[in-house]
Amino acid sequence: MIEIFFHNMYTAFVQVAILAVLVAIGFACDRKKLFTEKASRLSNDLLFYIVTPAIICKAFLSVEKSPETLKRLGIAFACGILINILGIAIATPIFHKLGKENSAIFKFASIYGNVGYMALPLADAILGEEGVFFCSAIVVAFNIFCFTHGVFIMSAGNEKKKFDYKKILVNPGTISIIIGLPLFLFNIKLPAIIGTPIQHLANLNTPLAMLMFGTYLSNSDLKTMFKEKCAYISAGLKLILIPIAVILTARLMGVKDNSLVALAISASAPTANATIMFAAKYNKDTGVASKTASLTSIFSIITIPAIIAFAKLL
Repeated sequence: MIEIFFHNMYTAFVQVAILAVLVAIGFACDRKKLFTEKASRLSNDLLFYIVTPAIICKAFLSVEKSPETLKRLGIAFACGILINILGIAIATPIFHKLGKENSAIFKFASIYGNVGYMALPLADAILGEEGVFFCSAIVVAFNIFCFTHGVFIMSAGNEKKKFDYKKILVNPGTISIIIGLPLFLFNIKLPAIIGTPIQHLANLNTPLAMLMFGTYLSNSDLKTMFKEKCAYISAGLKLILIPIAVILTARLMGVKDNSLVALAISASAPTANATIMFAAKYNKDTGVASKTASLTSIFSIITIPAIIAFAKLL
């Protein structure tokens, strides 16, 4: 058990370190005025409306349809919904009482994890293709909630960009599912002239988001990163309380073995970089968002292996 724990810790550390290098490059680019925070803000819509749909379509295109994969897809998607519902149920009342301007950021940071940039690579390293497939369905659920509930809480109180209830089903996440799901269900294989560009666009996700993260961090007061009390509360919820609640609930529902481990990886992922992107898009404090995301990412080096080990014990 100790050997497994430290193996998982090393795997998680490597993935976090890779992301940290990209963040550092973004940080340096901002300081050298090669890729600034202003440019990052302009890149938000590229990630929202082009890269995100490409990721989801890629996930559907990468799996062959069969009765077994359909069953696993359904279980994985249900687990993705479980992560978000429990996250909302636990985090919302805690930060709702704060009544602060940044409470929306802390709610979002506690609920939505880095499932695309962190969970998928970890699942691949620990579980292989089975873990990637399971986590891909969770990414789809993440996008549905992120682009509906996430937009709702981050746009609340924003006079310039109020939440449009008519568009709750018209967002990059849901539109991508409408496009990608039939491709999976009917085993449609796109020609290389279409499929390859989708692959390339999806590959932009992690590097572009991390570079943007670095520019926002460059413009934050790093000295205060460890002084934001609410960031610690958010980290505790995102990295420990919510993952444990998700794992125990899923185990009671019959999820076990590698599926439970894949779920644990997804549930314990640190705060999503979308926290920073949404903060920028809806005129929230990107400095607070960057510091909160950074804090949870640092702590996740220890918590992710512990959560994975916990899931393997059940």
